[in-house]
Amino acid sequence: MTSGELVEVDREGPFTTRQLLRLDEALRIADQATGLTFSIYLGELAEPLRESAEKLHSQIADPQRAVLIAVSPNQRRLEIVTGDEARRRITDRDAKLAAFGMAGSFAGGDLIGGLMIGLDQLATHAGRA
Repeated sequence: MTSGELVEVDREGPFTTRQLLRLDEALRIADQATGLTFSIYLGELAEPLRESAEKLHSQIADPQRAVLIAVSPNQRRLEIVTGDEARRRITDRDAKLAAFGMAGSFAGGDLIGGLMIGLDQLATHAGRA
């Protein structure tokens, strides 16, 4: 996986090409602004869900500096996984606040808006590189 990568998105998924381009740009900006690697996984997570998200996170290049937002709409689950370096800059409280913001958008049916909110909040909390 590369920096700012959409880890996995179903081609039959919920996003238009324009939305995917917006999301890709938001990932690139978050990466450049923070020096961390932000990635998104959208799809089913195997049980146990947290371990599944952590396994995906470990596949990202330089996982110590990586942040993964894993969303499984059908399971109604959201996991944010940070590597050791990223965790020094994004606390559990920061991640929970971002998750809360995303969940509000998701509940309203706005998946792309929720992801954009989450990326922005996590990158803001991480600060500059």
